[in-house]
Amino acid sequence: MNRLLLLACTVLMLSACGNKEKEYDATGTFEATETTVFAEQSGALLALNINEGDIISQGQEVGCVDTTQIWLKIQQLRATKKVYQSQKPDMEKQIAATRQQLAKAQTEQQRYKELVADGAAPGKMLDDATSQVQVIKRQLDAQISSLNTTLSTLNSQMAATDVQVSQLYEELRKCHVVSPISGTVLEKYVEQGEFVATGKPLLKIADTENMFIRAYVTSTQLQNIKVGQKTKVFADYGNGDKKEYEGRVSWISSRSEFTPKTILTDNERADLVYAVKVAVKNDGYAKIGMYGEVKF
Repeated sequence: MNRLLLLACTVLMLSACGNKEKEYDATGTFEATETTVFAEQSGALLALNINEGDIISQGQEVGCVDTTQIWLKIQQLRATKKVYQSQKPDMEKQIAATRQQLAKAQTEQQRYKELVADGAAPGKMLDDATSQVQVIKRQLDAQISSLNTTLSTLNSQMAATDVQVSQLYEELRKCHVVSPISGTVLEKYVEQGEFVATGKPLLKIADTENMFIRAYVTSTQLQNIKVGQKTKVFADYGNGDKKEYEGRVSWISSRSEFTPKTILTDNERADLVYAVKVAVKNDGYAKIGMYGEVKF
């Protein structure tokens, strides 16, 4: 009787263990959006005020490349603009004498017109006076045209100088190393004082606050998963230590792939699986590369 009771208990325990629901549907690793910051200007790196592990904010200046040569070019162009400014003609002063000659010639023309009308002067004198007025008018028009051309040329040269100054200010801005995102400094590739060329990697930043776990599911599981769906995510610290997070499915691959060797799915080693990203708001405990589990 005791043996039968013991056998029955054993069968029930094994049955219970066999029916125990799996704690997760898929496994994967934690990842974060990583950004590499490159040098946008060549020169000596005067400062790089960050260390690996530092948390920095978007728009924060973390370093600076030598700006001396660019600043000197800006000062040179400003001086050039002042020279162009000083060469601009004062049109009213330069044509004042010609205007005075024209006014005098027009007065003479009017006087001879009255004399000819009274028969006190020959018509040739009026013709000569009229011709003189026309000549001075043409001289005035030519003078105004020449001065306008000079003025337009100088204005164009000044505008071109302004454009060059704006370009140099853009280069000056690029000398300041600014973080494009908020996150944690993962790697620092250079040190203060080094010469850096345009395009050289300076540091790598990761958004460790908004992380995601990349897991893989089978086509059978996929039919019950959709973007925006809430999930449970467990960060696996090993030895059974886990931390639970609330997750949300942010992306589902549109094509299947062979199961990565390091990943186990619900069918463990299914031939074809689909990648899924589950977004997680990190509290600082989840780390890049850490294994995790997803419960849909």
